[in-house]
Amino acid sequence: MANGPANEAPSRLISDVEFGENVHVQPFTNLYGCRIGDNTKIGPFVEIQRDAVIGADCKISSHTFVCSGVEIDDEVFVGHGVMFVNDKHPRATSATGELQTEDDWTLIPTYVHRRASIGSGAVILGGVTIGEGALVGAGAVVTKDVAAGAVVVGNPARPRGGS
Repeated sequence: MANGPANEAPSRLISDVEFGENVHVQPFTNLYGCRIGDNTKIGPFVEIQRDAVIGADCKISSHTFVCSGVEIDDEVFVGHGVMFVNDKHPRATSATGELQTEDDWTLIPTYVHRRASIGSGAVILGGVTIGEGALVGAGAVVTKDVAAGAVVVGNPARPRGGS
């Protein structure tokens, strides 16, 4: 494991990150408490939160948000502006009206398997698995598991009909 990114760039918040070898991180990124595999490229304006895992040889494009509980396997492409969600019932306050704390919600893990591709602007809800080699179309909202090799599009994301 390397001690930091392989490149220099301004305006990066990097804290407690486990880097693989030859990881490139562009400017204006927030990376904390996560793990990033060898040869992965992280674009500008990306946030990767605590306990998220990014595999080797991945590309995480600009303006993407990878929250806690997301595991992305090797050789995955994540397009621009992809949003991962890890809470099925987001609320600002608890039932008693107080601001929520970590004790007031349950993290829902999400898995993206090897060689999957996620198109720009897609939203991936918590608790789904995206299978090996699957393709999520740009702008899709993934609410259910995506089978290995499948192509899904739309809102909600559904298998693409006919070719």
